[in-house]
Amino acid sequence: MKKHSARVAPLSSYSAQVLTCTISEGEDGSDSHAETPVSETSGDGTAYQTCVNTVLKVLGGLLVVLCVSSCWVGITQVVQLTFKSFSCPFFITWFSTNWNILFFPLYYSGHVATTREKQTPIQKFRECSRLFGEDGMSLKVFLKRTAPFSILWTLTNYLYLLALRKLTATDVSALYCCHKAFVFLLSWIVLKDRFMGVRIVAAIMAITGIVMMAYADGFHGDSFMGVAFAVGSASTSALYKVLFKMFLGSANLGEAAHFFSTMGFFNLIFISCVPLILYFTRVEHWGSLSSLPWGYLCGVAGLWLVFNILVNVGVVLTYPILISIGTLLSVPGNAAIDVLKHEVIFSVVRLAATCIICLGFLLLLLPEEWDMVTLRFLTTLADKKTEEHGEELTESSVHTRSRSRANGAVSIPMA
Repeated sequence: MKKHSARVAPLSSYSAQVLTCTISEGEDGSDSHAETPVSETSGDGTAYQTCVNTVLKVLGGLLVVLCVSSCWVGITQVVQLTFKSFSCPFFITWFSTNWNILFFPLYYSGHVATTREKQTPIQKFRECSRLFGEDGMSLKVFLKRTAPFSILWTLTNYLYLLALRKLTATDVSALYCCHKAFVFLLSWIVLKDRFMGVRIVAAIMAITGIVMMAYADGFHGDSFMGVAFAVGSASTSALYKVLFKMFLGSANLGEAAHFFSTMGFFNLIFISCVPLILYFTRVEHWGSLSSLPWGYLCGVAGLWLVFNILVNVGVVLTYPILISIGTLLSVPGNAAIDVLKHEVIFSVVRLAATCIICLGFLLLLLPEEWDMVTLRFLTTLADKKTEEHGEELTESSVHTRSRSRANGAVSIPMA
């Protein structure tokens, strides 16, 4: 396969050089005319293919957005159903995180099904281990790189489940959207990312929404604790993402699958003692294993695994901004279920806080060069209007002169 590509490349470059020389030198007019339709046709075909690929990418992205938002809504709602008979949030978090071990085997199965050059699981695993450094995976690297992220991952999910015991699914999903603002603030302070005024405004809006959500019930009781847990979950999620960018950089799909499976192994080996401690201290006492709601537990764990796969696959296949929009759409999705199924009545303060947080989230999705693009668009639009206005003045002047000549008058321009 490699030999074939090595042979094709020189031929294609040579033919491109021949066509360029023929057209630019113009030794034979018939040749140049004969070649022009071919180049135009190939250009039109390339543009058409690019347009088709863009449309397919957007449609695929919209499908991923729908699946991502549905999975997040499903996780939130199934967790609340689980709490009715099994109120052990840390056990649910630990059990769901263990399912991350399946990420790399699923990725390798897809790799085998879609790639001609087959690699053994060990070869592919070592190749994806480059995320941890050139030396690959070792026990020291495993503990040093995986432990902080695994702890932050567990804290994020555990605090999110604790918040669901105190607040409605709509409130928790809206407050979790504040993690985008926290990511910007941490990136600006720690990673020295570019300062953007609009993102500072979005961060202020997120903080305003948090305060309004806490104020809705008077800064006391379960509501205030639920807001604190949800904000804590958003904060640990933001710290997780910033540290990942700082120490590990960007990762492709295989490296992400390797990383998630590694975190699953770390959770199974080192964090399994925590549910046992909580069980024997009766902080989370779940009784016999046969009495556990395994259907709900497997449903939550499966949806969480699918959500993580969709997020990482979606970033590769489509535009990353669509994945963020999918997370945001979980807020109206949960709100619809809360109103229709649970008959929740939202106060005006909570609705206003949710809308402010969501608007701030959307502002954070603006690209870094959005101001330059907007100014360029407005300048182009203004120039276009000026040209149209000038054409209208020219047409009216010509019309006035022709009418004056018809009446025997002479138009004298003013100095």
